[in-house]
Amino acid sequence: MLDPRLTKLADVLVNYSVQARPGENILIEAYGIDNALVKELVKKVHEAGAHPFVNLRDHAVMRQLIMDSTEAQMQTWADFDAFQMKQMQGYIGVRGGLNSYEMSDIPADRMKLYNSIYYQQVHFDVRIKDTRWVVLRYPTPSMAQLASMSTEAFEDFYFNVCTMDYGKMSKAMDSLKALMDRTDKVRLVGPGTDLTFSIKGIGSIKCGGEMNIPDGEVYTAPVRDSVNGVISFNTPTPHDGFIYENIVLEFENGKIVNATANDTARINEVFDMDEGARYVGEFAIGVNPFIQHPMKDTLFDEKIDGSFHFTPGNCYDDAYNGNKSSLHWDIVNIQRPEYGGGEIWFDDVLIRKDGLFVLPELLQLNPENLK
Repeated sequence: MLDPRLTKLADVLVNYSVQARPGENILIEAYGIDNALVKELVKKVHEAGAHPFVNLRDHAVMRQLIMDSTEAQMQTWADFDAFQMKQMQGYIGVRGGLNSYEMSDIPADRMKLYNSIYYQQVHFDVRIKDTRWVVLRYPTPSMAQLASMSTEAFEDFYFNVCTMDYGKMSKAMDSLKALMDRTDKVRLVGPGTDLTFSIKGIGSIKCGGEMNIPDGEVYTAPVRDSVNGVISFNTPTPHDGFIYENIVLEFENGKIVNATANDTARINEVFDMDEGARYVGEFAIGVNPFIQHPMKDTLFDEKIDGSFHFTPGNCYDDAYNGNKSSLHWDIVNIQRPEYGGGEIWFDDVLIRKDGLFVLPELLQLNPENLK
């Protein structure tokens, strides 16, 4: 019997997130999941009068492709998939799999080749710029294990998060977006953290379920050369199959001049992949009331209630600060009291303390008002 929660999730993805319209082409790209959700997505796209297309992928196969690929092969692969992506008006990416660390042993030079050619040309240059897209994880025992939960409890958590009232959240974000749009100076304060930067003239984007599921953030970007100070991150952070912890970044005039972590040599290899990797392409504030703790999955962790994330690497075109890189790494800091607390200041005015908004116009974004 079909789980009715899959039908509800498919409806959210097709009709709310990518807003499939009659005659449009919608690409469904699924990694390592069973076909029940894929079939529901195909059904919902057809019901919307649009045309579904499906790529079924597997992380173990992707690993092997990347491991032994030549630059010429990677370019042909990118050309092939970029041509397909250019035919699409919508994209739904569902990513699961049995092993969250499947890509962890790919050498750094191979991942750089994949990110700089394939991911850059297919996803950054086409999918993100030219389609209405949404990306989500799929609940698997591997994800439940990362979250330190039973599979059944994790599935309940997952569907509560992914099918919440995103329209209500989106409306509540309007006041934070308006404030960020007129803000110049930002200061982040917390244990091991005192960081300042400007967001003047960049503009902000609210994320209420249109591009990620789960969702719940408002993002902008720092003026590229304005970041100064130090930031200490308090969540484990995955990147290319490795879990980084205790990340501390020191900035001077926008650039990471010192980086340490549980593997300092490895993290500096990441930041040395290109010039833009040591500059920041995104600053975002997380507000999803159903996500309280990190589970080593960026799509969930970057939306944690009372968090913010700071992103070395490529900026988005809709919050453009000029930084270009093959890297885009959302690293999360939680400011609720049980994680050490912290403050966010906009133009010398305190807007959030210990994870809770304090300005009257922002109180609607506190968790008790979003559930």
